[in-house]
Amino acid sequence: MNDVVLKISLQELCQYEGLTEQLIVDVVSYGITEPTEGHSVADWVFDTSSVYWLQKAARLYHDLDIDWVAVAMVIDLLQQKEALEERNRIIEQQLNRLLE
Repeated sequence: MNDVVLKISLQELCQYEGLTEQLIVDVVSYGITEPTEGHSVADWVFDTSSVYWLQKAARLYHDLDIDWVAVAMVIDLLQQKEALEERNRIIEQQLNRLLE
């Protein structure tokens, strides 16, 4: 099975999502997400997962008016929750196969 990975440049991200370059730089600097390609800011490219977390971080920052450190902690907890849910789903599938 081929997994399709969509990518978007920093400029496209700013244009389509209405985000500023500085906001994206802040999100990356706090480790909330990271570009998949590019060494300089102007060359950054993001995948769909990164864009998802970047959008979520921007909403938390603007809607709740909390600082980037708090946003980074919330995003980290949300990512851990998603990983645990996925792990639980896999374990449940394995258990169901054993019980069949």
